[in-house]
Amino acid sequence: MSNALRDRRSSRHSRPVRAGAATALVALALAACGGGGDGDTTNDANADEGGPAAPATIPELTDEPLDLSFIWFEWPPAQLLEDFANEEYTKERPNVTVTVNTVPNANWHDAMFTQFAARQTDFDIAVLDSQHIGEAVTNGNILDITDFINENIETDAYDPYLLAAYGQYPQAETGQRDENARMYGLPLLGDTWTMIYRKDLIGEEPPETWDEMIEVARQCQEDNPGVSGLAFHQANGSDAAAVTYNTVNALYGGNLWNREEGQIEGVINDEAGQRAMDILVNEMKPLTAPGSGNWFIDEVNAAVAQGDACIAFNWIAASGGLLDPAQTVLGDTREEILDTLGFATLPTQETDLVPLGGMGMHISAYAPDDRVAEALNFMRWFEQEDIQKKWAAAGGVPSRTDALESAEFLEAGPFNQVYADSVARQRDMWNVPEYARLIDIENTNVNAALNGAKDPQTALDDIAREQQSVLDGDGGL
Repeated sequence: MSNALRDRRSSRHSRPVRAGAATALVALALAACGGGGDGDTTNDANADEGGPAAPATIPELTDEPLDLSFIWFEWPPAQLLEDFANEEYTKERPNVTVTVNTVPNANWHDAMFTQFAARQTDFDIAVLDSQHIGEAVTNGNILDITDFINENIETDAYDPYLLAAYGQYPQAETGQRDENARMYGLPLLGDTWTMIYRKDLIGEEPPETWDEMIEVARQCQEDNPGVSGLAFHQANGSDAAAVTYNTVNALYGGNLWNREEGQIEGVINDEAGQRAMDILVNEMKPLTAPGSGNWFIDEVNAAVAQGDACIAFNWIAASGGLLDPAQTVLGDTREEILDTLGFATLPTQETDLVPLGGMGMHISAYAPDDRVAEALNFMRWFEQEDIQKKWAAAGGVPSRTDALESAEFLEAGPFNQVYADSVARQRDMWNVPEYARLIDIENTNVNAALNGAKDPQTALDDIAREQQSVLDGDGGL
């Protein structure tokens, strides 16, 4: 990363997304009357058919000044993307400025889909979780870029799972690439959880199984008063508590649903699911710090940086700050910090599954023609091998296999090998239009169980019943 890029990262913040009462009223009015934005690339498609199709060939690009805007949530990769693009993409397109507008994580979905409902967006590229794609496609909110991908992207350079997760809809099986399926996005940032552990407290070698991890954390907490055994996501916001439960569920052999039959009740709360909830609430929760019941990414990082946790779990893409001596008490240099902190893939148990994180880039169906052309050109540029390696060296998590295996990526951070080793182990959630309601149900109930507001079994049964009702009430899948 150049000095100029470092300077921008330290002195600037991503611009917050524009929002307000006027915007909300306009959105509601437009949604009610079916209005659309000026300069749409094509007419709105039927919701059952997905969004309109982008051209296979990138249209002529404008020479006039243009601001290409993204929408994402507030976290370090958003600023990294803006800085990286404005340093590297402008070498090819000096008339273009890239802006990454951000909102709090908890507001991320609604900030995008309120504008989608209005059929008018102040962003050109939406950064979506894999699970958001179904809702966006069925409502015709994002462009079908299948033909563009076939013409411009080296699909063989990617693990098929990552292409499917970040762009394909529908998915016959979550994460399974279907060459005949339509594509609506491309990978922007890969991610999964890493286990962060105190080498000075538990030893150089990380625990190999989840059961062993819990025991090691318990012993570390007993041996080090004031230090909690574990730190992990518990918040009732975004997908925090739900991802934590889903991770434990997967490792102990559970499933979230039977997709083929559209069945959740009796699946998520089967014997394996009950065991996972019991372990999370009755074995893991007692090893966390008092008052941690609404912790998410920042709070977990803070506990690690302040030396207050033996073992922690967090997204790799959010872990870079742990190596900054200015942000931690664990060392005065990066080398000293790494003498204390270790980063490892998640322990295994009945399975070796880990959560799929990361997001893809998706073009708003309501973006004007000149911005659609620029967005397509940006995607083509970003997905090239040399750019993906530069993105990796700058601190991003690429998705191309050649970039994942490159020295630029593997030597950029101690957790990057963790990601490379985890790609084949990833499991996603539900890639369906009902995702937002499903995740809210699970998040609310898992958080309630973790904070003693609900009995764990009751919480799990409520998740199963309420999620099943959502699927059945919408006529299934």
